[in-house]
Amino acid sequence: MASQATTPTVGLIGVGLMGHGIARNVAAKGFPLVVLEHPGNQPLTELLQLGATTCQTPAELARQCDVIILCVTGSPQVEAVLTGDNGVLSAIRPAAVVVDCSTAVPASTVRMAQAVHAAGGQFIDAPMTKTSKAAHDGTLNLLVGGDAAVLAKVQPVLATFTEKVTHVGALGDGHRMKLLHNFVSVGQMTLLAEATACARKEGMDMQAFCDVLAGGGGAGVALERLKSFILADDPSGIAFSISNAAKDLSYYATMAHDARAASKVADAASATLKGQVEAQHGDAMLPELIGFLARQ
Repeated sequence: MASQATTPTVGLIGVGLMGHGIARNVAAKGFPLVVLEHPGNQPLTELLQLGATTCQTPAELARQCDVIILCVTGSPQVEAVLTGDNGVLSAIRPAAVVVDCSTAVPASTVRMAQAVHAAGGQFIDAPMTKTSKAAHDGTLNLLVGGDAAVLAKVQPVLATFTEKVTHVGALGDGHRMKLLHNFVSVGQMTLLAEATACARKEGMDMQAFCDVLAGGGGAGVALERLKSFILADDPSGIAFSISNAAKDLSYYATMAHDARAASKVADAASATLKGQVEAQHGDAMLPELIGFLARQ
């Protein structure tokens, strides 16, 4: 560990399900940590015990920090945190690095990176894959877009909460890759949820259903994450809400439409998830989609 004089102070905005795990690892592994107080935060007791301090506005956090990690819901929140009243960009330190670990629309990401650069800072997009357990354990994977030299500058901080960091390309490419990843991942789970709902309505043996899929083309992560709900209505296989899944697929659809890429499958999966959000099921975990579809 570098000396205190050369150790960067890290700020984290978004101490939610994923951000709390990131924060605890950053603080536990010796980096001074400042977190933004917000009603959506997980309890801060553990972070305070690890030496973290809190602040009331993004600007106050930016004045103190050399690396600023964003772990918020999506593009509107990223834009508000950076450019809103008392935002990060009103007080960012020269050459401070903004690391956006959120899932965002790439076109917005590029605009925000340009704004950060204009204010004298640096920016990489570094969305996460894996789950909140991996965040807690410090074994997240990051998909990074941006300058390799900026990534190298913050690598010691990222190493505190990651297992693998993949530099996938230029600014915005991290978020592009994350949306591609989540379309495949969430899309598969949405498809499997619909198939399971049909199987339930047909009175199929659910154990046999799982065994057949596992022994053939239905094997994979999606089945493993949904299996506990398929067999026992237990949603603990993945802690990812229907509203977040709907948001990510809507972002993917936006990206695909902007690229004039084929998107009929994405549009259908997105509509399925959006319908459940409109039915007030957004806070439920993604495996619970099976039950909602089976009751339609």
